[in-house]
Amino acid sequence: MLFHFKGDFFDDKYLDSFREMISLRGLTDHTLKNYCTYIRAYLDYFTNILHKSPEDVSWDELRDYIRWLQKFRDLSDRTVNCAISQLRFFTLYVLHKPWDDTQLPMRKFDTYLPYVLTRNEVQLFLGSLPTLKQKAMVSLMYSSGLRIGEVCRLKYGDIQRSSMRIHVSKTKNRSDRYTLLSQRALDILTEYWYEYDRPMDWLFSAKQDPLRPCKTAVLNRQVLEHRIKLNLNSKLNCHSFRHAFATHLYESGTDLLTLKELLGHKSINSTVIYVHLASYASRKIYSPFDQLNGGFTND
Repeated sequence: MLFHFKGDFFDDKYLDSFREMISLRGLTDHTLKNYCTYIRAYLDYFTNILHKSPEDVSWDELRDYIRWLQKFRDLSDRTVNCAISQLRFFTLYVLHKPWDDTQLPMRKFDTYLPYVLTRNEVQLFLGSLPTLKQKAMVSLMYSSGLRIGEVCRLKYGDIQRSSMRIHVSKTKNRSDRYTLLSQRALDILTEYWYEYDRPMDWLFSAKQDPLRPCKTAVLNRQVLEHRIKLNLNSKLNCHSFRHAFATHLYESGTDLLTLKELLGHKSINSTVIYVHLASYASRKIYSPFDQLNGGFTND
């Protein structure tokens, strides 16, 4: 666990109210779980260390708490920003007190480009997966740009063969979308469908409970284990196949607006990253230095 609690001294009414407000806002269970992690730590800190009620906390003490989080929990600046966002939600919707962004500013943080598999790596990975179910699921992540959760929650009716597209519901941005259905992926999926008793509800059900979809943790573990077996880049994970889908499409000439719709991004800013990830050689972009006439050798 990220946090260790010294006791149950803090009042559960705050956490119960926090959960209720998140539920009323219609946020997901995943968001609730993440938010509660830091709010529990916040309540624990002020109750067991400062012996104060959240209503009585000053801005100076909130700033001290954030410094304590980063120092003793060794959190990244990005994670600290998540904690600040959750404190803001707690203050506004549970304590019903105003929030002043100038009192607790967000931190600057470094950004890194994600890892993108080459086409050869994708072929090697897919071609060596041990089961047809794994092959079908990973093929859909790469061929259609699906997130791991979107693959796990696919239903039989989402595969629209007549129009060669996939209906993606309950996305990260809480809006439905359509994306490409690859013919090769459909062939793999069809073979899987016949071999795995022709599922008519969840395409990829949980092994222990066919009435529930496959857990993302299961597929994620299988992908990481296979990556280790193949001795591929340690940054490779399930999301790498979605990045590879978008990068390879952009390299092939697909415009950013089309990519945005296929990926289900809310903002084009999220899609622009694939400009940086795409290979310049594949887009026939060369340095002007290589296009100058004449040589530059020393006589």
